Amino acid sequence: MKPKRILLKLGGEALSGKGQHGIDPGAVAYLAGEIERVKKLDVELAIVIGGGNFWRGNDPYAQSIDRATADHMGMLATVMNALALQDALEQRKFETRVQTAIDMRAFAEPYIRRRAMRHLEKGRIVIFGAGTGNPFFTTDTAAALRAKEIEADVLLKATKVDGVYDKDPLKYPDAKKFERLSFKDALMMEQVRVMDDTAFAICREHQLPIIVFDFAQPRAIERAALGEAIGTRIAG
Repeated sequence: MKPKRILLKLGGEALSGKGQHGIDPGAVAYLAGEIERVKKLDVELAIVIGGGNFWRGNDPYAQSIDRATADHMGMLATVMNALALQDALEQRKFETRVQTAIDMRAFAEPYIRRRAMRHLEKGRIVIFGAGTGNPFFTTDTAAALRAKEIEADVLLKATKVDGVYDKDPLKYPDAKKFERLSFKDALMMEQVRVMDDTAFAICREHQLPIIVFDFAQPRAIERAALGEAIGTRIAG
């Protein structure tokens, strides 16, 4: 069934295209086009975006400084990506709002749950930046948290692979893809980490289904939003 309200989780690499760092205009335009397809389905859409194209916690420099400081720098990277995606969507005449977990009133709204839900009801696309606003939490956790707060029907996790496998399909040609997984089985897969344990725990506790899919496939986000069998579905 087609969900009414969707939370889309994008990694920062979705904006960098074939490069590993920064923002590629072509990649942002592609994403905006794919999101446009979703909005034509008359669904309410919120987005959580990462910052890995600018800053990664496992980079040598990030690991050499205070963890909280490194995480705050990562939060700033997500806001840059949120503003870039906002601009691309508004060029396509969509109403958007960027809300941040850290107060940045000069160019974004502070995150207020009821205001975010009201924007969605009015057909606006809401982009959440700055993660949860707290260090030591990933943007996956932010996605699960925001999805539950705004009462989303499903969490769409866009990645570089077309689902969840028993091992890395980019390294092992014989990797087996799962069409469906339970939350319990997904949590037990130590060798493959699609989302962190905190994010999974939130989704499992509240029975929020997750669909993991490859965002680079044309119409992938639209198909996931339509409830088609795409990627891997993780549910109770």
